[in-house]
Amino acid sequence: MTQIMLRKFKIKIDGQEYLVEMEEVGGTPASQLQSAPQPAAQPVPQPVPQATAAQPAPQPAKPQSAGEGQAVTAPMPGTIIKLMVQPGEQVAKNQPVMVLEAMKMENEIVAPKAGVITQLQVDKNEKVDSGALLFKLQ
Repeated sequence: MTQIMLRKFKIKIDGQEYLVEMEEVGGTPASQLQSAPQPAAQPVPQPVPQATAAQPAPQPAKPQSAGEGQAVTAPMPGTIIKLMVQPGEQVAKNQPVMVLEAMKMENEIVAPKAGVITQLQVDKNEKVDSGALLFKLQ
């Protein structure tokens, strides 16, 4: 018979301490385990401000204006380091249009749908703020 070991750990997340019990199984099939149900650890608080700040940006990035095409905005502040298309070029859905460098990471800005680039609002090496218009797509 396999011996079941319970280990207790104190975990600190964002200043909040949690007591977690872990069971070391050691390869025993789950059907052979005999343990009393343990209360689940308290849920870890989600970093809501960061997660919600990153998610809503793409929705305003795609407003439709009658006759002007779809406007695509910067999801975060950064610097445009590469332009991959010119106005008038046909693009496919999810095709990279430009590269935005933010916090030393390169982020490809892609076309949200297939169409024609009607307007580029930025130049290479231009700094942009979050929500700044990058290009329009028809």
